[in-house]
Amino acid sequence: MCETGGGQLGKPTPTSIWELARWAPTAANTRPLRVLYVRTAEGKQRLLPHLDEGNRPKSASAPVVAVLAVDHRFHEHLPHVLPIRPEMKEYFEGEPARREAITSFNGPLQAGYFVLAVRALGLAAGPMAGFDPAGIDKEFFADSDWHSLLVVDIGHPAGPPAFDRMPRLAHEHALDWA
Repeated sequence: MCETGGGQLGKPTPTSIWELARWAPTAANTRPLRVLYVRTAEGKQRLLPHLDEGNRPKSASAPVVAVLAVDHRFHEHLPHVLPIRPEMKEYFEGEPARREAITSFNGPLQAGYFVLAVRALGLAAGPMAGFDPAGIDKEFFADSDWHSLLVVDIGHPAGPPAFDRMPRLAHEHALDWA
């Protein structure tokens, strides 16, 4: 992923990833996910110390690392993203527990959409939870209400995978009917 401009879905860019991910639904269309793309050597020097040791080589070699975060001030955008209920902005304003409930549900939901968008554009996505969220938040989001949720390496694999794709559960083990 070498370019950062454009929104053409044929050529993967940060914008084209967002163009796919942003249309998937969230509860009350609250949309708390925010994305920080780290691709410069300076940015990676700031990021790598906050990753678990085993994750550092993968992220160091990835063309782009996305830090997915939730914005705890998401409600400020509700008059735009939920125009049928602009009063919801005030509903959430003095209610940090309600905002936390929304970000803890919709943030991971959107993170899944983001990973699917990366894959849909033909790129590899390496999501990882092995990082220090407080360290990343202090390093990159100190002056905002963003809080890190997930780190995702993005790019094309340098060679064949170290192992075959792991098995997945068949429908008879994962689905039920009522």
